[in-house]
Amino acid sequence: MSTTPTAVPKSTDSSAVVAGLKKAIDRGELVPNQRLVEADICAEFNASRATVRAALAELTLEGLVERIQNRGARVRAVSVEEAVEITEVRAALEAICAAKAAEHVTDEDVQELQALGRTMSEAVETGDLLKYSDCNKTLHRRVIELGGHNTAAALIARLRGQSVRFQFRLAMQPGRPTVSLPEHLDIVDAVCAKDPERAAAAMEKHLKSVATAIMRAAEESGS
Repeated sequence: MSTTPTAVPKSTDSSAVVAGLKKAIDRGELVPNQRLVEADICAEFNASRATVRAALAELTLEGLVERIQNRGARVRAVSVEEAVEITEVRAALEAICAAKAAEHVTDEDVQELQALGRTMSEAVETGDLLKYSDCNKTLHRRVIELGGHNTAAALIARLRGQSVRFQFRLAMQPGRPTVSLPEHLDIVDAVCAKDPERAAAAMEKHLKSVATAIMRAAEESGS
């Protein structure tokens, strides 16, 4: 007796599509100016057309996607100059969050941050650049969360999304983690020491270093 396979219902969760497309943009699987075909995205995420359109609308608001009249959506190209400016603004905002985190950090939080610092050190020692990149993002996210500054956190989330491709490329460059690791460990030490002024300075110094590295990498690549 033959049976007809039951169709899998289409997902209506646009957040899953948003997260998947963000990850693909972060890692360079979707490149700047690449056209985003709704039918292809529907198939990849088993999502309805309405769900995909809602996801693309959200990514457009975040500055990751742009819509071209009569041509659909594509990955927005962020210039090197814009990425540098974004990172400089993030430096000021994340410095505020780091200072607040140092004021609010608990003993349990200290253990978590110190463990994360050790994991980052091990990733650099073993050359696991992908793991280091993931830990990098986790550290920044946790400092922002611990800071509890909702306005700064919302602004950072939008800004970071637009320049994250540049930072992922930096983190994956051989030799770059050995430069940024001490900066990250300085942030961890200052927050764990409950020293707001030092935490803010360490975060600002790190992100200004990132801005400089983005510029230098662009110059070296001729882009």
